[in-house]
Amino acid sequence: AGRKEDAFNVLDLAEYTKSRPWWRKVFAPSSGSSAEKYNVATQLVIGGVTGWCTGFIFQKVGKLAATAVGGGFFLLQIANHTGYIKVDWKLVERDVNKAKQQLKFHSSSNKISPEVKSKVDEVIIFLKKNVILTGGFAGGFLLGMAS
Repeated sequence: AGRKEDAFNVLDLAEYTKSRPWWRKVFAPSSGSSAEKYNVATQLVIGGVTGWCTGFIFQKVGKLAATAVGGGFFLLQIANHTGYIKVDWKLVERDVNKAKQQLKFHSSSNKISPEVKSKVDEVIIFLKKNVILTGGFAGGFLLGMAS
């Protein structure tokens, strides 16, 4: 009679995990665009989940920032009205006009630096290679912002 071990194939999990980490199996072993590594459903799920998380966090941070700015403005108005602070409105108007002039000057010279142009080109290439992932992300982002 043969040994009992011969009837079963023994898989040494320790050796298997040393030779192949779990994240390689999950996130695909090859490098390249996600279109080459994943099927359409996987790309949509990955893009949608990451987009939803990003949109949700973006929404919460945006609400917090709006509350802080609005609350600060409200407190400044109360302090001004009650006489705790005095606002020099002519100085504010002069600074705003100066800022407008600087914005007009910078917007008239529509030159993009080479560093920014190369980064924009990289983003466009990534978006073209990963259209499905990007679409899932955009949809998930909008859902995250709405929730």
